Parts: sequence; structure tokens; C-alpha cells
Amino acid sequence: MELRFDGQVALITGSSTGIGAALARAFGAAGASVVVHYGSSADAARSVAHDIEAAGGAALVAQADITNTTQLEAMRDATLERFGRIDILINNAGSMVKRVPIADSSDEIAREVFDINFISTVAMSRLVVPAMRSQGRGNIINVTSVAARHGGGGGAVLYAASKGAVSTFTRGLAKELAPSNIRVNALAPGVIVTPFHDRFTNQQQMDAMVATIPMGRAGTPEECVGAVFFLAADALSGYITGQIIEVNGGQYMP
Repeated sequence: MELRFDGQVALITGSSTGIGAALARAFGAAGASVVVHYGSSADAARSVAHDIEAAGGAALVAQADITNTTQLEAMRDATLERFGRIDILINNAGSMVKRVPIADSSDEIAREVFDINFISTVAMSRLVVPAMRSQGRGNIINVTSVAARHGGGGGAVLYAASKGAVSTFTRGLAKELAPSNIRVNALAPGVIVTPFHDRFTNQQQMDAMVATIPMGRAGTPEECVGAVFFLAADALSGYITGQIIEVNGGQYMP
């Protein structure tokens, strides 16, 4: 069965690299029009958009500071102006900011972590709800983390807590939007080889994490696509909302 998203518009935050880029390319190849959002990786975003268009899809490259609601609103407006609708929102953008023990952290670091991972998810969801309601349907997929389940690794407590907030927000928003025919679910990746870990995880830490994975390896961004496609396809998951799909090689089994 070939899964297609022809005629649908997917807005994917943080889609210039990593999981977001894999999702953007996959949705484009499956017929969706894709908004490729980036914060600072302009060249990478344009590369993703080029690949989408080369595969026959349509792409809009959009820059926005994920912590600036005014800029997020402008991206939403540009999407509606170009494509006329938003069928799928994937709140993927996020960052650990830095690995730091709580005793060495600060209110400023805590706010930055929560602004990037949680507040941006709330803001972007709030901004697309009116469009989805006017369409009579929509799918919101948040990207949380296995860290939300187990509290994170060394120096990642704030990151884990912010992703825990994303998971709880997913469940609550699903209840709130169900009467509007808008489903809200989440993807919880485990250890995935992306620029995230290039930045925040040294080899010793990576080896220690991989040692806890029954499948014996880290995952790839492309291995997250199937779960997101499932959640985005009404034909496959139309009676599923408020759920979190764990993609972690067996590292955590709730």
C-alpha cells in the first residue's frame, strides 16, 4: 500500500536537518506541499526544498525564530497565503541548549529550554487551530522524546522535563480538539543519529546510551518517518488521538 498525501499541506518546524528534514522529504515525495522551516540553517533548508521539488512536490522555505510568536504567526500566514490550508502540523523543532547539572544551571537556561521545546509547541499549535477548524479537520503531531519517560541522561534534566511537558500537552490538547475533528498525537524518538547528538553528545555518552538499546544501535531519521506517516494518515489512524508512539529500538517499553 502506497501512502499518499496529495492535496495536503504539511508545516514541519525544524525541518532543515535531522528528523525534520527526513519527514519533509518523505511528505514531499508522498505528494504533500511542505513548509520547510529553519532557524539558522538556510542552506540546509533550501537543499531539503530542492529535493522535495525534484521529487515533484511543492515546498515553501520559511525562516522563523521558534521562540518568537510573531515570527511563527508570519510563517503561518505565509503558509496560508501560498497553499491556502494547513492539514498537518509537526512540531519538531527543539534543542537541549546545553548539558548542565541542575546545580550548575540557571533560571535563564531553564526558560530557554522550555521556550524552545515547549512554549514553541504551544504557540505553533494555537496558531494553526483556527485554520484547521475552518477546514473541518487536521492533524497535529508533536515530537517529544524518550527522555520524557526516563528523565534524560547526564545534564539533560531540563530537556527531559520540557519534553515531558510536550507529552502532557499532547494528551490534553487531543481532548480539547477532538470535537473539532483535529487529532493530536506525538512521536517519541529514542537515540537517533542527527546533528542534535553531534552537538550535545560525546562519543562516550553515545556508546553508553547505545548499550541500553536492545537492538544494539542508534536509529536513523528515516526510521521515524513511518510512525509519523501512520499518525498523519486518517485512513490508518483516524480513531487514534492523544497517543505517543515510541521509536527507540526497545530502549524504553512503557
